[in-house]
Amino acid sequence: MSPDIRAEITVVNTRPEHFERIISICQEVYPSSKPWSREQLTSHLTVFPEGQFAALHEPSGLVVGMAASLIVLWDDYEFDHSWREITDEGMFNTHDPENGHTLYGAEIIVDPAWQGRGIGKKLYQARWDLCERLGLLRIRAGARLAGYLAYSSRMTAIEYVQQVIHGEIGDPTLSFQLKQGFHVLAVTDTYLYKDPASQGFAAVIEWVNEEVARPEDYLGRDPRFAPLNP
Repeated sequence: MSPDIRAEITVVNTRPEHFERIISICQEVYPSSKPWSREQLTSHLTVFPEGQFAALHEPSGLVVGMAASLIVLWDDYEFDHSWREITDEGMFNTHDPENGHTLYGAEIIVDPAWQGRGIGKKLYQARWDLCERLGLLRIRAGARLAGYLAYSSRMTAIEYVQQVIHGEIGDPTLSFQLKQGFHVLAVTDTYLYKDPASQGFAAVIEWVNEEVARPEDYLGRDPRFAPLNP
């Protein structure tokens, strides 16, 4: 892809005038799921405006991608948490900047017509910069196993994730996130309840801010999933 096209994408904090396009993109990416609502997106800007990003094509100002995040105290959650639980049904009222040290990536999506142009990477860069600027320990997220349905009849989700990690299978979501420096911590079957493509499965992934991490911050992970770590 031409470097000039990449240069036309800028990432800004989400504003209310971006909502309609974000909802439209969400409908494109998740046609079988309910998209973000204006109420949810408004709540994001109320509780944590600096954690919400929109990728814009310039000079048109067209929204071509978005990222939504909040800060959580991860000790309040198990690895088998659901997306609804950790995001308070998408309202982000679980945002806890006073006690939390984990930036939780609730969403990153790119308009399908604009994928493959480096937009996702720019949104991740904005999230990394925010994590470092706030001095947070890490970013964690649920990597929806978007390609699992095609393999679900012949392997478990854990086996699928292991093969994605080793490059034997490509997953539209997890493969990209692994290339961005994330590591798999666990696999959960309760992440999204109404998502046929993933069958509800997701890999819990982590990126650690090495500027603030200590050796003990790498301990306490579920030993059942140790083989999943590269």
